[in-house]
Amino acid sequence: MGAWEVIGANPENPISQVLPPPSKFLPVLFENDFKIGLGSQSASIYQSVTVTLVRVLLGMTIAFVGSIVFGLLISLSKWSELFILPILGLIAPIAPIAWVPLALVIFGVSNLTAVFIVFMGVFFTLTIATVAEIKRIPDNLLITAENLGGGNFARWKFVVIPAILPGVFTLLRLNFIAAWMAVLAAEMTGLRDGLGTVVMTGRNLFNSNLILLGICIIGITGFAIDRLLLVIQRRFFWWRI
Repeated sequence: MGAWEVIGANPENPISQVLPPPSKFLPVLFENDFKIGLGSQSASIYQSVTVTLVRVLLGMTIAFVGSIVFGLLISLSKWSELFILPILGLIAPIAPIAWVPLALVIFGVSNLTAVFIVFMGVFFTLTIATVAEIKRIPDNLLITAENLGGGNFARWKFVVIPAILPGVFTLLRLNFIAAWMAVLAAEMTGLRDGLGTVVMTGRNLFNSNLILLGICIIGITGFAIDRLLLVIQRRFFWWRI
């Protein structure tokens, strides 16, 4: 950071025109009452951060719960695994950003577009992981539960689900970066708020300070959410850590 400041402090340095130092773009945060944008399309930086977080967390939550349920249903039948898992394996490698055109056609420029893209970016991978985690459960655990009088529902509730949750959540955390990039790409398609919109506003205004400010906030916010997911993982899924 210090080297960046020293290099960018020289106005004759061509790098400072493209990558202005922190002392140039950080003050943008305090201008115009923390608002970014023009006229009625402006939004506060707090609103931009909050909206982006809500979109990505909502999409990831739906994907997490849906993948657990769908994975459990698939594992109930070998035929389902035989026919459905290969289809999921074909869809899972598709980059989240590739779903942007389809999402725009279905939902238009709306919050649902961003949530849908995040969901599609992680759901299939998490579903495959759920099925794999179920297969890894030691048979002796299920046998012990059965010997203790546990029926099918009890075994799923007290053995299977607790056994798979830590592994699936770990993969969810690892896929957060992809989901984070996906929601930012969705916000760059025309939404009026969000961190992706901050960067696009800077581009439209040819404002390097605003672009770099948006990039820094994106990086800091993404890192903070990753740390939060790690805390949740250690707090609520401690038995597999």
